[in-house]
Amino acid sequence: MSELFQLSAPWWHFVLRACAIYVLVMVLVRVSGKRAVGQFTPFDLVLLILIGNAVQNGINGGDNSLTGAGIMATTLIALNYLVAWQTSRNRSVERWVEGEPVVLARDGKVFRQVLRRELVSHDDFAEALRMNNIDDVGDVRLALLETNGRISVIPRERDD
Repeated sequence: MSELFQLSAPWWHFVLRACAIYVLVMVLVRVSGKRAVGQFTPFDLVLLILIGNAVQNGINGGDNSLTGAGIMATTLIALNYLVAWQTSRNRSVERWVEGEPVVLARDGKVFRQVLRRELVSHDDFAEALRMNNIDDVGDVRLALLETNGRISVIPRERDD
């Protein structure tokens, strides 16, 4: 029974491994772009599951004890809290972690190169217009790719 709680390495190894993997995955997610975070497709879900499996041994180092799992889970939750706390208090940390909104269209002109760079398909952009009851891109005052991956559209004001 004691094997369930017996660590295979010092406790701080688990904390260090969890921190290193957390930072690595955070950087990879940040580099992958806003759409990867904000709009999950079935392919994104598969990728997320595979990443979790790929980094598992990097975090636990082959340790299967309950104590090790508790240390790693506590470390990951603490890191997540620390990042959330920092982003709520420091604008530069918030920009690095969450990014900034990107202008996709302004005054009826769509920036196709920006759509490509941000991995926003024509269909996704058209869907965002439809969701805002806009039939013609000429009726768009501003379209933004938000930091959460969603597209916000502000319609032009029309003279009736």
